[in-house]
Amino acid sequence: MSAQVLLLMGSKNDWKVVKKARDVLEELGVEAEAHVSSAHRSPARTLELIAAAEAGGAKVIICAAGLAAHLAGVTAAHTLLPVVAIPIGGGSLGGLDALLSTVQMPPGIPVATVGIDRGKNAGLLAAQIIALSDEGLRGRLQAFRKAQTEAVAGDDGELV
Repeated sequence: MSAQVLLLMGSKNDWKVVKKARDVLEELGVEAEAHVSSAHRSPARTLELIAAAEAGGAKVIICAAGLAAHLAGVTAAHTLLPVVAIPIGGGSLGGLDALLSTVQMPPGIPVATVGIDRGKNAGLLAAQIIALSDEGLRGRLQAFRKAQTEAVAGDDGELV
């Protein structure tokens, strides 16, 4: 793997959310590689993907999972790369279980966590982390923010 960001999801059903992270990373010129790998159903594969990401020079790992949402925590326990979790909505608690699972990591194994189904924010956070050492990406993020600001001003100007 030679991408800067590894995107892991516990199920292919998570792709609709993870794709939002991939899309914003792509828009910013950040290479990302996506894989389905479950912390519970394919733990050896998960560890292989983490090792390949580290060996290939990845800078950040984004993990999406619902319900118990252990993928981000398991990943963080096996790497020093920053891990960003996307709790996936669903189940009887609407994703609250996944959110609480990821934000309540034990001391010593941090996981950055965005809101439920907030793939775009996960991609932006990963890009901001990488931009700490990439001036070109920093400039693209600044342009992205400026475009957002201008869009809000445009929306405001359309009010009657």
